[in-house]
Amino acid sequence: MSKVSLKSYGKRTDAAMKTWMQLGRVVNKYTSREILYFTEHDLTFNQFKVLEVLYHRGNLNIGSITKLTMSTPGNITVVVKNLKRDGWITSICDPADKRASILSITVKGSEKMDEVFPQHSQNLKKTMDVLSDEELDTLSQLLKKVYKA
Repeated sequence: MSKVSLKSYGKRTDAAMKTWMQLGRVVNKYTSREILYFTEHDLTFNQFKVLEVLYHRGNLNIGSITKLTMSTPGNITVVVKNLKRDGWITSICDPADKRASILSITVKGSEKMDEVFPQHSQNLKKTMDVLSDEELDTLSQLLKKVYKA
């Protein structure tokens, strides 16, 4: 049952709010599917994000990982501790700053990503298969524009 709001905040504002809600629903729907996929491979969503950044970008400090994964320092600390415990990442003292450490993915962590990432990328591709190549490019450009605003 579709309920129409009796209160309008103006045509443009109403359209912006509707679009925002649609975007949120899409993100929630597909994030939930991916979380289920990661869980099947004994990973949390945040563990996957940290492994993915190290897998594709190489060794990084915790600050960079926090920024790239859009996480919080407190959350990353726990995730990193658990990834170290499981042998998927390791850390070394940052030669440029003795107070900081550099994280790197281990062979075991790389093997886990070799196992998980190909299907993850296919899951994302399937999600976007509803769009033509042109529509996908347009969506990407529009999201970049909104992000930069």
